[in-house]
Parts: sequence; structure tokens; C-alpha cells
Amino acid sequence: MDRVRFGLIGYGLFGAHHANAIASCDDTELAAVAVRSEASQSAARGTHGTADVYGDYRELLARDDIDVVSVVAPNKMHHEVGTAVLESGKHLLLEKPMALQLSHCDELIASAEAKNLVLAVGHELRLSSLWGGAKQLIDEGAIGDPLHVLIELSRFPYRQGSQGWRYDIDRVGSWILEEPIHFFDLARWYLSGRGEPVSVYARANSRHPDNPQLLDNFSAIVNFGGAYAVVSQTLAAFGHHQTAKITGTKGTIWAWWSAADARSDKPTFGLRYGLGDEVTEMAFDKPTGELLELADEVAAMAKSVREGTAPPCTGADGRWSTLLCLAAERAVDSDSPISIDEFVSES
Repeated sequence: MDRVRFGLIGYGLFGAHHANAIASCDDTELAAVAVRSEASQSAARGTHGTADVYGDYRELLARDDIDVVSVVAPNKMHHEVGTAVLESGKHLLLEKPMALQLSHCDELIASAEAKNLVLAVGHELRLSSLWGGAKQLIDEGAIGDPLHVLIELSRFPYRQGSQGWRYDIDRVGSWILEEPIHFFDLARWYLSGRGEPVSVYARANSRHPDNPQLLDNFSAIVNFGGAYAVVSQTLAAFGHHQTAKITGTKGTIWAWWSAADARSDKPTFGLRYGLGDEVTEMAFDKPTGELLELADEVAAMAKSVREGTAPPCTGADGRWSTLLCLAAERAVDSDSPISIDEFVSES
């Protein structure tokens, strides 16, 4: 296989970024785009003139010259479209959340396994030189055995999304599935040596009296049995400011990233680790930011397809991040801790 040929379903704001990442990667090619909006179709043709553009994603899937399909559609469509991609025999790069129901995640995983296809989920922070650098330090034993993770985000309110889908609870599923899902994934990744999560407790509230399900402020505690993680965010602030602190038996990692927007190319960021007065600052050989990680995610997906290796974030990983969000939502509604085993058995 020379260049890995991609199809793209969805060409809104982030879908356009996916298209650019695919088109700019050395060993990938954007072969086709499918999007319903005529305005988005026109935009795709104008920017990516060599790619065929369709109004119906089924026309794209009917082609036999596409290796991978990247799905960047509203959350509610992920299961339907992802299933169609896999049934067409194509590898799948699926934006988070993997689905809105745990059973739908299971169906996608089963379909990919049955057809021996790569299923990757878009948790691009795993590709970051910053957040991935923290994981590397953990794996190297720089802070001993990790005991506590704190991931915090303060940022401006969500953009509406195409036709306002992100503010429509039926189409978005839950705001917990929009942003905190990334941080649940990071927390589980950082604490992977402690086993899988065993329970979740969460609180949240909203500044939208007409739609209280849109949760601007959210905090959760995830227990791993001897270790725990705290995930907290507000969407009623300004800029985009994320921090992660991972504390172990021999010290702490403190990483931060700050800019006007997650897609800014002019962030301030850094990482320090140590204990007491003995502190080391990590040097970075490449910048970090959402669009840079997206390009790395596309390249990693192409490598997985070409070499038959697991992607950075597998379907099983995507299922776990979705599960933690759904369990956290149950915890918010019930104001009580949720056992993961009990939640799964009831789902």
C-alpha cells in the first residue's frame, strides 16, 4: 500500500480540519468527502479540488478505492454511520464520543473485529507531546506509582455547531460526552497501571435555565482502587486553559496549556516534575495543540492500517471513555456514587 486513501464524512468546522490534516499528511490522500449541506459541499470542493464530494455518505461508502473513513458527524450519528463504514469493509477513524449508548460501542467493536478492521477513536490528546509526555514520564517511573490525577479545564462556551446541534441535547447526547470525555480518557491512560475504574461520583450544574441538561460546570471523582482521578471543567469562562497534575509515590507531574482557543498555534505550555526542591522542566522538540495532534492522529491511523497495528486509542479505549461519561451522568442525576460493574450490568 502506497498512500492510504481516506474518505471523510462530515465537513463542518472540525471536519474541515480533518480534511486538511488528511490532505497534508505525507502518506495519506483525501479521496472523497460526504456532507449534506450544499454550502459545506461547495466549501469542500473549493478547498480540496481533487476530492470527490457527495451529499449522501452512502455514495462514498459504495466506492472500493477508499481504505479508511474518518467520521466527523454529530454525536447522534456516530453509531449509524460508523456501523455503515465497517459494514462497507473500510477501516474507521471515529470522532469521540464513540456512541451515545454503551451497547452501540459494543456493536461497533464487534463489527470491526468480525471484519478484521481497524477501529480508532478520536482522543487526539494521546498524541500530544505535552499530555503524551506526561504519560511517558509515568511509564518511566519518574514519579513512582501514580496515586492521584487532577485534570482541569476552564474555557469559553461551546460553539453552536452546524444547525445548532451541540446545543440540542437529543443530538449531542450530553455535554459530558463532549469535553470531559477527553479527560476521562487521559485519567484512565495515566492510571492504567492501577487497573480499570471501579466507581464514579459527579456533580454538575448549568447556567441555562431553559435547558438545564447543558452542563457548564462539571466535576467527577473516578476511583481506581487505591488511586483516584478528579476531572473538572467550566464552560462559562474565557480562553482555553487546561492543567494536569499527576501525583505518585515519588513526586508530581504538573503540565499546563493555555491559549485563546484549543486550535491556537500560539499557546503557552509546559511541564515540570519532581518533589520538593528537586524539580525538572521538560524540554519539547515539537509544539503542541489540537490541530497538530489531529495531524499526528491521521498519520498514526494510516500506520495502523498499513502495518496492522493497534491505533493510539482503540475501540476498547473509546468504549471506556464513553462508559465513564455515561456513569458520571447517572451519578449527577442520582447524586450518588455509581459502581462501574453495576452500571455495565444494567446497560
